[in-house]
Amino acid sequence: MIIAVDGPAASGKGTIARALARHYHLPHLDTGLLYRAVGENVRRMELDPTREADAVAASNFEDDLLDDPALRSDEAGQLASIVSAHPLVRAALLQRQRKFAHQDGGAVLDGRDIGTVIAPDADAKLFVKATPQIRARRRHAELKEKGSTLSLDKVLADIRARDQRDMGRDAAPLVMAADAGILDTSFLSIEAAVKRAIELVERQRQLKAAKV
Repeated sequence: MIIAVDGPAASGKGTIARALARHYHLPHLDTGLLYRAVGENVRRMELDPTREADAVAASNFEDDLLDDPALRSDEAGQLASIVSAHPLVRAALLQRQRKFAHQDGGAVLDGRDIGTVIAPDADAKLFVKATPQIRARRRHAELKEKGSTLSLDKVLADIRARDQRDMGRDAAPLVMAADAGILDTSFLSIEAAVKRAIELVERQRQLKAAKV
């Protein structure tokens, strides 16, 4: 079974995807980490993330980079949003993601184009969202715990800018798959959001089974 979980930054899609992976005993891939790895590689190689050729040159990295704590920084997130807009970078990472999705037994993947590009044949698709203000408060709290002094206003501005880049890019923009179930986590606890996610997955599995 393949489960695709898409949504904007700080919507809760990663938390939902990890919970679904545990519930269904499936491997999980945060595809955003791949783009964060490219962004971090660009920084380490002292290249320009806005130049497609530079970003593509940084797309060939070892898997152990995905475990580097540096990828969880806000800077890595900003760089990821920039490099992910390059079509050739997305093409370079496409097969890596599809191979993970279609491994024996299936998998859970979260990102921004899982249900539309990476695994359009997924057995269940969720689109996780929340208001920009709530997403900014969540991200601000996370960053504050890590010692960041960024203001809430700056985090909100960054969230809005990332949404603009993600939805406005030509290559695989952030868009909800037509057959995805919507999960708005704005006013849900983590437990309630996970319960709702499982309900949506089960509903889609039942609908697919009924069509067979």
